[in-house]
Amino acid sequence: MCRNIKPLFNFEPPATRNEIHDAALQFVRKISGFRQPSKTNEAAFHTAVEEIEANVRKLLNALDTDAPPRDREVVAAKAREKARLRYGTA
Repeated sequence: MCRNIKPLFNFEPPATRNEIHDAALQFVRKISGFRQPSKTNEAAFHTAVEEIEANVRKLLNALDTDAPPRDREVVAAKAREKARLRYGTA
């Protein structure tokens, strides 16, 4: 799908409203093909983002796991190390 959409479930602290909004926005951008919609499509675009955002919140609240919550900093550090190994240092 889209590499910029990050997993949001089972993190400590939980996903923020901004993270959920950003994921919904990225999803709508990807499937619509618009980074910024035209004035004609703007209302439909923003409605889709809001509806997806609401559904993501519902989904995250409904999911359950016995696994311990993941630490955002640890996951981010692993991703940085993986990128460093793959692409080298800047």
